[in-house]
Amino acid sequence: MATLPHIDLTPVPPGQVTLTDRRTQRSWSVDLAPFHLGTLPVTQDQYAQVTGERPSTARGDDRLPVETVSWRDAVLFCNSLSQQEELTPAYDFDAQGEPLLREPATDGYRLPTEAEWEYACRAGTTGPRYGPLDDIAWHRGNSGERPHEPGGRLPNPWGLHDMLGNVWEWCWDLYDPEVYGTYRVLRGGGWFDEHWSCRASVRRRSHPTFRVDDVGFRVARSTTG
Repeated sequence: MATLPHIDLTPVPPGQVTLTDRRTQRSWSVDLAPFHLGTLPVTQDQYAQVTGERPSTARGDDRLPVETVSWRDAVLFCNSLSQQEELTPAYDFDAQGEPLLREPATDGYRLPTEAEWEYACRAGTTGPRYGPLDDIAWHRGNSGERPHEPGGRLPNPWGLHDMLGNVWEWCWDLYDPEVYGTYRVLRGGGWFDEHWSCRASVRRRSHPTFRVDDVGFRVARSTTG
């Protein structure tokens, strides 16, 4: 029997976050229920244990964050891990094979929403980052232009590591469907990004099948019952 990966989850309290899109100058507030978020991004070893695949460009250390994974890959990982742990999967699929989030929330793994991601990243702080950038993140100025094992930088006040830098992280949300169609949200900045991209508020977008060597993800679970 295959060994299931151990994924540490950090509890995130309820609260509210205000998101801002610099492109449109729009701001909006979101109320959030409590949830759990991966303490670290998913690693290459964890991804391989669930899927049997090793898609990452960086080689030689299974503890590196998985990258070169699409939004759709991340959704399928969440459902597979839920099934392996005998949890109720968070996602169904429509007639065209597009993922749909189950309602009400299940106990399975899922991607965080964009609001959940930023709220958890900030962890009660109000500045662009939750600490000095070199102390908390791998970015272009200190990464040697490669990803690093998660957890090597200081965590935010809630104990979450690598929320900024190392790899961009897929979120569940559509970015702006009226303009960009099915493009999904990416957050956090990566190992190849300049310092201005590694901020709690920065939004990036890409097609749900897009794969590149500085994009990964972390998992979330709803607090049910």
